[in-house]
Amino acid sequence: MSCALITGGTGSFGKTMLLHLLEQGYEKIRIYSRDEEKQHNLRTRLNDDRVEFYIGDIRDRDRLATAMIGVKHVFHAAALKQVPSCEFFPMEAVRTNIIGSENVMEAAIERAVEKVILLSTDKAVFPINAMGMSKALMEKLVAAKARLQPDCPTTFAIVRYGNVTGSRGSVIPLFIEKILNGQPLSVTDPAMTRFMLPLPQTVELVQYAFEHANQGDLFVRKAPAASVGNIAQAMLDIFKSDVGIKLIGERHGEKLFETLATAAEVRRSEDMGDYIRIPVDTRNLNYELYYNQGEQSKKTVEDYHSHNTDQLDLEQTRALLLSLPIIQDGLEQAAAKAG
Repeated sequence: MSCALITGGTGSFGKTMLLHLLEQGYEKIRIYSRDEEKQHNLRTRLNDDRVEFYIGDIRDRDRLATAMIGVKHVFHAAALKQVPSCEFFPMEAVRTNIIGSENVMEAAIERAVEKVILLSTDKAVFPINAMGMSKALMEKLVAAKARLQPDCPTTFAIVRYGNVTGSRGSVIPLFIEKILNGQPLSVTDPAMTRFMLPLPQTVELVQYAFEHANQGDLFVRKAPAASVGNIAQAMLDIFKSDVGIKLIGERHGEKLFETLATAAEVRRSEDMGDYIRIPVDTRNLNYELYYNQGEQSKKTVEDYHSHNTDQLDLEQTRALLLSLPIIQDGLEQAAAKAG
């Protein structure tokens, strides 16, 4: 098996993907990230000669090109992901999520990497915040490469998913911290819905895209959604907590619901069971070549979003949360604190 590189490899997804690739039998896996403390902790915990650590920023194209020498597969997870921080510092989102992603792709071409899977987000669809806008432009970079360089030996594909349930920066760790500290759970809007995708399923999505991608393809995994109100109540039920819920109103750049695929994307997509493949639109600027006269389809297609996907009720939300390791860890902490 060949050598792989994970950008942002010390994050929640990166560490889970690393363990998956080790199980797949890769001879070498390179972790590329900026945080030396996280790299040190991961290196010490793993103690595995197959894993190499490269300090670097995806804003540095030359450093990326060095790290990709001999690499065949790249999994690009490095990004600025926090919506409020990107709202206050949008140019930082541009430098990392757009220019940094372009650096990853250009370095991959230079080093003859075979395949690059780039991670995107539901916030890139109809974006209203800087984080989503920067990720949307990252997706456009991939589409442009697929159109302008269709015979490029490096295959680029995107996976787009919603909230990774229980990951660092998601609402679950925040709720656990507040419950352990006896503070009420802060909820922006109880009716707000979010896709619920456990971390292992994001890795499965990436693996599926890796195995099935054509140049420029975008993959979405079908997922249920839950209301933020149900998530908060389920957390209180699980921890048998009486801290209550405090409504704080929407934060900067938040949406009532998130969209994984637009109606236009759904129309040209391929249903692959648990997954949706959305091929890149390869038309050029001469649209008259593609104009056909005839009867218009009467089929109504909707956007695929967290309000019209399968909805988890309170009991189902509790069951999903209880399956998360972070919840079990939190329950252990709560028991230790009580005892």
